[in-house]
Amino acid sequence: MVNESSALYAIQNTRVLYVPDRRIDTFGDTRFNFVLLTEPMDAVGHCRVRRGWVEASRPRILRPADLRGIEMEGFTPEARRFLDCMAQNGVSLKALLQYGFRFLRSEVQVEYLHEDVREVADRVAKDVLHAGDAFTAVVQGVDDAWEASLLCFMLEMIQQSHDINFFDLKRRGFI
Repeated sequence: MVNESSALYAIQNTRVLYVPDRRIDTFGDTRFNFVLLTEPMDAVGHCRVRRGWVEASRPRILRPADLRGIEMEGFTPEARRFLDCMAQNGVSLKALLQYGFRFLRSEVQVEYLHEDVREVADRVAKDVLHAGDAFTAVVQGVDDAWEASLLCFMLEMIQQSHDINFFDLKRRGFI
């Protein structure tokens, strides 16, 4: 059972060893393969290798049409008029981007190796580099909370993709 402290431990101890060359596509879904390496807590010098994929849906634009679309509760009528005045004078909200991921556990393959996790990490990262797969990540995480480690990778991909996605959407006039 994963609790808050084990999730925080996973967040602090997850490293993306090999970042995919590609980012989340602005106008279509993107599938990232992952190799997630962990060291079982009860077996020092061993390594669990999980392979699978996550899929990022294309980012969606979230924003009210204008300031008049904002619901106000507990404010006076003067506050609503103030907000309407701001809208009439060009004040607007920045658009936000929403990212969605789909993760299918049935696609995860697990292999148990009798090798040190650092040695396996070096070898797997080199293999991915030489294969030239622009959609594969190598992540070293925490065994008991491996899904939290996978989420760390997913959030990193969102952060690295956001500016590119925002630029693409703005360039096409969607924002």
